Amino acid sequence: MSDSSALERFYSVIPAGGIGSRLWPLSRADAPKFLHDLTGAGKTLLRGTWDRLEPLNGDQRIMVVTGRAHRAAVEAQLPALADHNVVLESEPKDSTAAIGLAAAILEHREPGVIIGSFAADHVITDARGFRRAVVEAIAAADAGYIATIGISPTDPAIGFGYIHCGGRLDIAGAPSAFAVDTFVEKPNLDVARGYLAAGDYLWNGGMFISRADVLLKQLGEAEPELLEGLLELAADWDTTRRGATVDRVWPRLRKIAIDYTVAEPAAKAGRLAVIPGDFDWDDVGDFAAIGKLHSSGRANNLAILGDNPRILSDASTGVVISHSKRLISLIGVEDIVVVDTPDALLVTTTANAQRVKSVVDALKLAGSGDVL
Repeated sequence: MSDSSALERFYSVIPAGGIGSRLWPLSRADAPKFLHDLTGAGKTLLRGTWDRLEPLNGDQRIMVVTGRAHRAAVEAQLPALADHNVVLESEPKDSTAAIGLAAAILEHREPGVIIGSFAADHVITDARGFRRAVVEAIAAADAGYIATIGISPTDPAIGFGYIHCGGRLDIAGAPSAFAVDTFVEKPNLDVARGYLAAGDYLWNGGMFISRADVLLKQLGEAEPELLEGLLELAADWDTTRRGATVDRVWPRLRKIAIDYTVAEPAAKAGRLAVIPGDFDWDDVGDFAAIGKLHSSGRANNLAILGDNPRILSDASTGVVISHSKRLISLIGVEDIVVVDTPDALLVTTTANAQRVKSVVDALKLAGSGDVL
C-alpha cells in the first residue's frame, strides 16, 4: 500500500500512566509526571505529546489510556479528545495491558489499523524530525514489521535502555530502517561509553508502531492468556457489557511491560525494525534531566520552576522547584536539587537524582502513603 494509505490508517495511542517516582514529591499518584509542566513551556507534558501527534493524524485519531482517577485532569488538558477514545484502567497493569487493550479495541473497530504508542511524559522539541521518523516507522509497520524509534545518543547516558542495531532493512518508504539485534538494560558508565563509541547503539525511547493485528499476534505468542483477556475486553468495549467485562477480566490480567511481551521476542524473531531518531528527546526521568532541559540561557546556572517561586540564590547551581509560599535561599551550593511542596521537602543533588525512587519505596514500606 502507498505511504498515504498507511498514514490514513494510522492511530496514535498515548499511555498516560505511571507515577514518575524519581520525581517525588513533585509527581504523586494524584498528580503524576505527565500532568506537570516540566519544561517551562506553559503546558503539561501530556499536552505537549498531544500537540506533537495531532498534526500526524488529527484529533479524532488519538486514543489516551489512563487511570480512572486521572480522567478529569486528562480531559481538561485535552478538550478535543473524543469520549470514545478515552480508555480507563481500573488499576495499573503496566504497558502490555495498556497498549494491548488499545490495539485490540482499535483493531475491533477498524481492521487493518496501524497504531503508534507514544508516552505521555516525554519531551521532544523537534516536531519535524519526530514526524519524519514516525512516517518511516508507519511504512515499516505497513510492511509487516513491529517498528520502534531509537534515539541517536548524544552522551553515555546510564538512565536509558539501549537498542543494538543489526543490518539495514530494505523497506519501501523507510530508508533509515535497521533490524533490531537486541535490547540491553540500563548500563553502567563504562559500558555506556562503549555503546556510544561503537556507533550502532540507540537509546530505547519506548515508542512502538505496528499494525494492531501484528502486535496482538506477537503478544499472544508470549502471553496467550493475556491476549485472550484483551480480546474479550475489546469485543465488549463499545457495548453496554463493558463495565461487567472490565470488572471480571481486568483484575486477572498479568502486569508486565511490553518490552518483554512484544519488543524483545519480536527482535529475536527478526520482526522488529528500528528507525533512528535524530531529534532531541528526553524522558525526564529524574531531576537531573529537568536541570539539563533548562541548562541553556539561564542565569547563575540554576533552574527555577514552580508556582510563584520565592528564591534567593548566591553562587549556586542545580534545580529548585517550589510549590509552597516559603522563601528558599541558596548560598554557595553546587548541583543541588530542592523540591518544596506543602507537605514534603526533598533535598538532594543532581548526581543522586536516580536514588529518589528509593525514598518512595521506603515511604511505601513505612505506610506513609499520604505523601505519595
